[in-house]
Amino acid sequence: MQLRQAGLRARSTASGAVPCIPVGLHAGAIGMQSALAGGRAAGRGRVATRLPAPKRQSERVRVVAQSVSTLSTSQQLYSSVAVGKPEPLGPSRSGSGVNFALFSKHARSVRLCLFDGEAQPLGEVDCNRTGDVWHVELADLPLSGLRYGFKVAGDGGWDTGARWAPGRVLLDPYAPLVAGRRQFGVRDAVEQFKGKEGSQFLGAFDFSSAPYDWGAQEEAGRPRTALKDLVIYEVPVRCFTADGSSGLPAEERGTFRGMAAKASYLAGLGVNAVELLPVFEWDELEFRRTRNPRDHMTNVLHAQGIQVLLDVVYNHTAEADDKDPYTLCMRGVDNKTYYMIDPSQYVQLVNWSGCGNTVNANNPPVTQMIIDSLVHWVTEYHVDGFRFDLASCLCRDERGHPMAVPPLIRAISKHPLLSQVHLIAEPWDIGMYQVGSFPNWDIWAEWNGKYRDDVRRFIKGDAGMKRAFATRLAGSADLYQTNNRKPYHSINFITAHDGFSLYDMVSYNDKHNDANGEGNRDGTNDNFSWNCGAEGETGNGGVRALRQRQMRNCMVALMMSQGTPMIVSGDEIIKTHGGNNNWYGHDTAMAHLQWPEGDADKEALLRFCSQLIAFRKSHPALGREHFLGPNDITWHEDNWGNDESRFLAFTLHHREAGDIYAAFNAHAFAVSAPLPHPPAGRKWCRLVDTNLPPPKDFTPGGNAGVDAVYGVQAFSSIVLIAKPI
Repeated sequence: MQLRQAGLRARSTASGAVPCIPVGLHAGAIGMQSALAGGRAAGRGRVATRLPAPKRQSERVRVVAQSVSTLSTSQQLYSSVAVGKPEPLGPSRSGSGVNFALFSKHARSVRLCLFDGEAQPLGEVDCNRTGDVWHVELADLPLSGLRYGFKVAGDGGWDTGARWAPGRVLLDPYAPLVAGRRQFGVRDAVEQFKGKEGSQFLGAFDFSSAPYDWGAQEEAGRPRTALKDLVIYEVPVRCFTADGSSGLPAEERGTFRGMAAKASYLAGLGVNAVELLPVFEWDELEFRRTRNPRDHMTNVLHAQGIQVLLDVVYNHTAEADDKDPYTLCMRGVDNKTYYMIDPSQYVQLVNWSGCGNTVNANNPPVTQMIIDSLVHWVTEYHVDGFRFDLASCLCRDERGHPMAVPPLIRAISKHPLLSQVHLIAEPWDIGMYQVGSFPNWDIWAEWNGKYRDDVRRFIKGDAGMKRAFATRLAGSADLYQTNNRKPYHSINFITAHDGFSLYDMVSYNDKHNDANGEGNRDGTNDNFSWNCGAEGETGNGGVRALRQRQMRNCMVALMMSQGTPMIVSGDEIIKTHGGNNNWYGHDTAMAHLQWPEGDADKEALLRFCSQLIAFRKSHPALGREHFLGPNDITWHEDNWGNDESRFLAFTLHHREAGDIYAAFNAHAFAVSAPLPHPPAGRKWCRLVDTNLPPPKDFTPGGNAGVDAVYGVQAFSSIVLIAKPI
C-alpha cells in the first residue's frame, strides 16, 4: 500500500509542483470545501446547508453589540449592519446586501474581516450567533471585488483539542472564491507571507457576473457512458501540457485550457473518461496547488465523448499537524468540529491520512459540508463522478475508529443526485485496507489494489501467481461477487500516479527518489517491478526490446480483463520519471509529459494502445455486466497447482461477435500452444502478438489466419479472434 499526499496536503520537501496556473481568483476554498459555489456563477444554485437542529436553549439569535471598526477607505462599504441569518453558510445575496454565515460550535466570538482587492483591510464587524452558526448581514455591500475572512476566538486550551488563533484572519470553509497569486509560483504582497506562519488566503465572492451559459448542445450531447464501458485516463492537469513539446502557446501550457486543447488526442487514444488529479485550491509554494476546472474545459471534453471525473481529497487538509501547523482555515475556525482528535493522547490530532490530520468527515456539519461540495461540482461544473482519495478515512468516527455504516458514505449513496454519478473509492488509509469490502450500497466502485499487485507479479514472472492472475483477468469475483456488485465495480489498474510509471516499472528494480530531498526514504519499497536486466536507461538492445514487450503485455492484460480499466497519463507514450516512484511533488521535466512527435518507439506504443482500447470498446465479450459463467469462458489449463507454471491461456465466448483467445507467457522460454477448435464456420486470426515488431504487434481486424499450434514467445502475449471463414 502506498499513500500519496493529495489535495490539500501536508508539507513536502519535494520541489514545486502543481497542476495549473492561477490568475487572481479561483473557485473554492483552500479548506476542504473547495468550490461550494464558484466561477462566474458564484453564489448561485447554492444547496442550503442542513445542520442538525440546535438545542432549544440555543435556537434564539444571540445578538452581539455591534463593534464595527472601519479603517481608512475611500468610500462607505455598506449602509447598515443587520443580524443576518444562519443559512446558507458562506456569503450569500440577501436583499440589497450580503449575508455571511460561519459554523463554529466551540467559538466564543467571531469577527468578519473585510479587505479590498489588494488585501488591504477595510474593517471588521462582530457576528451574531444562532445555535452553532455565526452570521451578519451588510446592506448595500458591493457584490464583487472584495476579499473577506474571519477572526475566531474561543475558550479552552491546547489540552482540550482547541487550536484557536484569534489574531489570524482565517479562510471561510464555504468561500465561493479564493484570492490567489497573480502569477503562479511567485509570491506577492497580497498573500502577506510570514515565514513559518505561511501565507494568508482570503475568500471572495462575485454576485454580479452572469452565470456560465452551458448551451443546449452540452445537455444534448453530454456523454452518459456507463461505468462498465469506461476506459479511464488518470491525469495531473498541469503535468499533461506543461512541457514545450505539447505544442501549445506558453500561456496555455499546464492549464485547463491546455487540457481542453488536447481533447482530440484523448479521443484518438480511445479513453472516454479523464480522472483529474486533485483540483482543489492549495498553496503551490508551501504544498501544492491547482485551480478548479473551468466550465469550458468540461464542455470541450464532453463534446468529444469524454467524461470528467475528479480525484477529491476530503480526508485531510493542508493545515498539517501540531508539530508544524499551517493555520489557514478549519483548524482555527473550530478544530474539534472539523478534525478527528483524541485529547487523551499526547499527539491529539488523529492521523489516518499520513498527512498530519484527518478530517472528521462523519461529524454531521462536516458531512453536510462535503455533500454540499460534491453537489456543487456536479451542478456547477457538470462533472460526471468522483474518485475519493484515501476513502477509508471517510469510514471512521471522531476518534478514528472504523464504522461499519459510515454516515457520509451512506448519505452520498442515498443522495438523489450524487448516487447517479460515478463513485470510486481508494479503499484504504494507513490503518485500513478495504479492497473488496468498502461500504458500497452496491454502487461504489473501488481501486483494486490486488489487481495491480497480482498482474504485476505474474507479468514479471513471479512463481505461484497464475491462479491469482486468472482471478483478476476474470473480474475479481473473489472480491466483488457479493450482493448486487458487478465486475465493473473493480477499477483495474497496473500503474497510477502513486509509484512507478509503466516504463519505470519495467526498467527499475528499486526506487530512485533522491531528487525528493528525503534521502530516498519516501515512496514505497513494494513495487513488484523488474528492470529486465539493467537498472535504468541502457543501450542493450535485448533489454530494450524486452521492456517494449513487457509494457505491451501489461496493456493487453488490462484491456482483456473484466472490470473497468484505468491507465495513467504518459504510460501510452513511454513516460519515465527516472525511477522516482514519488514524483508527484515535482513541477519539472521529471513530472511533465514529453509528447511523442518524432519518437518512433513512443508513437508505436501509442498506436498499439489506441488500437487495443478500440478493440476492447468494440467487443461485447470484454467489459461484461455480469461475472463470467462456464458458458462465457474456457480456461485452457490443467496445471493450476504447479507454482512454476507461468503460462495461462483462455477463450472468451461470444456467439454473435465471435470468440477471443488470449495467452500470456511469463516464462523465459517459448511455449507451443495447441489452439482450441474455433467455432464452426470460423478460423483463428492473429490480432495481437507482443513479440512482433510494430506495426505487426497489432493487426486491426486480424491477419489472414494462424496455424493450429501457436508459438508464444518468452515474455509475450497473444490475442486471437475467431473470424468467419
